[in-house]
Amino acid sequence: MKKLISISGVGKSSRAIEIGCGTGNYIAALEERTGCACWGIDPSEQMLSRAKGRYRKINFQSGEAKQLNFPDGFYDLVFSVDVIHYLDNRPMFFGEANRTLKQGGRICTVTDSAWIIRHRQPLAVYFPETVEVELDRYPGIAELGDEMIQTGFEDVTESTVEFRYRISDIQAYREKAFSALRLISNDAFARGIKGMERDLTTGPIQCVSRYLLLWGTKK
Repeated sequence: MKKLISISGVGKSSRAIEIGCGTGNYIAALEERTGCACWGIDPSEQMLSRAKGRYRKINFQSGEAKQLNFPDGFYDLVFSVDVIHYLDNRPMFFGEANRTLKQGGRICTVTDSAWIIRHRQPLAVYFPETVEVELDRYPGIAELGDEMIQTGFEDVTESTVEFRYRISDIQAYREKAFSALRLISNDAFARGIKGMERDLTTGPIQCVSRYLLLWGTKK
């Protein structure tokens, strides 16, 4: 969030929207830290219902990335977090993002590169079968950059954020909270859980979370 704020330059007088906001955690964190006017859209009414109940200051609306029902030049920042690989028409989304941004406004697509997918810790360590599955799901960074340029963005750049932590509770993995775990075989999943349980007997599991931020500017 620190890098999103510092690079985008949003402040109290800015407007920002999160695409695929889910239950609203990221857009709420942005609003809390900057005081800017914030919107969030998501196609899931269930997710939006939870978001509206938790964050009263955010304007949550049902909608899809490829058709943003907002005026031209309305936003200073359009961003998404781990959503781009779900979109069925990325060029339409990038075109809509460009249309709704002010001159000099920024788009930020937070996603995973091939390198990040291969080095996910602990996911790729204990469930290596997820690597190929995820490489098939996520668009390449160069491909995304080309799509952004073709839809009118300039100054396309990337940066990576990383933080390290430890876990002692793997219940989220047992429940397949990470979508990639639902795409591998039952045997592969069971092996991974067994490995995590074994390593937990000697202490917490070391983890690294990384995200790539792909930026573009509307000129």
